[in-house]
Amino acid sequence: MIEFTLDRGSGVSTYLQLVHQVKQALRLGTLRPGDQLPTARQVVESLAINPNTVLKAYRELEREGLVEGRPGMGTFVRQGVAGATLAEHTRLRRALEAWVRDARAAGLDQEDLRALFAVVLADAAKEGVA
Repeated sequence: MIEFTLDRGSGVSTYLQLVHQVKQALRLGTLRPGDQLPTARQVVESLAINPNTVLKAYRELEREGLVEGRPGMGTFVRQGVAGATLAEHTRLRRALEAWVRDARAAGLDQEDLRALFAVVLADAAKEGVA
């Protein structure tokens, strides 16, 4: 089962952080169709947030067709997110980890890495690659 975390300083609303974490877990294969999400009560207790925030996130995921609520049972994953396979994610992650090690060895710090990565993503989007 997924365990949610919050970055209260990110500027991203709490409900969107929950939505993004579910989508990320689906992309990485951590969550699969049929898996149950934590109950709203469990999320509220672990993160100390308003129950309506959790329900809003779950409604958004339902609207997107990714989860379904089953009365008296909970919220379950309906389908995964389209994209690369888990094997492809693993291969790409390893390549990215190697790139980060090379960049660190070249003297780049965390902010340098973020800036470089943001520029490459922006350029790829302009070219229609991302």
